[in-house]
Amino acid sequence: MKNILCVIDMQKDFTTGVLGNERCAAAIDKIIEYINSSKERFDEIIFTRDTHQQNYMDSQEGRKLPVPHCIEGSDGWQVVPEIVTAAEAKADKILFIDKPTFGSTELEKHFEELNCNNADTTITFTGVCTGICVISNVACTKAHCYEAKVQVVKDCCACVTEDTHNTAIEAMKTFHIDII
Repeated sequence: MKNILCVIDMQKDFTTGVLGNERCAAAIDKIIEYINSSKERFDEIIFTRDTHQQNYMDSQEGRKLPVPHCIEGSDGWQVVPEIVTAAEAKADKILFIDKPTFGSTELEKHFEELNCNNADTTITFTGVCTGICVISNVACTKAHCYEAKVQVVKDCCACVTEDTHNTAIEAMKTFHIDII
């Protein structure tokens, strides 16, 4: 049995920084509570980090979302430290995966290395933004680990608006994601 928790993009810029909002900031305490209340240890807790470079404004994303954020090495790029502290107490291994876009091919490669495409694996997702990066990584994971139990903790995710959050949750149900 593998029990893996993925914490998607819980970085300062998405919670209390330039792209943060009260819903995303509130997810911090909810994720910490979820980690702390887990009856079992996690085999791994994986943190993804949205990672951009100084030339962000010259990228396609920068032209469509002209707000520099999560610039590698900046304070806003850092994962909220309280979540990392909670994770360190409840996981056998902590892993950080930097990703230059919404979904992570490195995350999928990691799941392949762990042989996660089986019914004995549970992969749980939390994080922000539900309608962008969470749904992208959940969809990629389900495509690669289609026999694993892939689930999303609804109350431990947040998005720009409550409507976009709920729309993403409903969309994930259609591709057999368990919403808890």
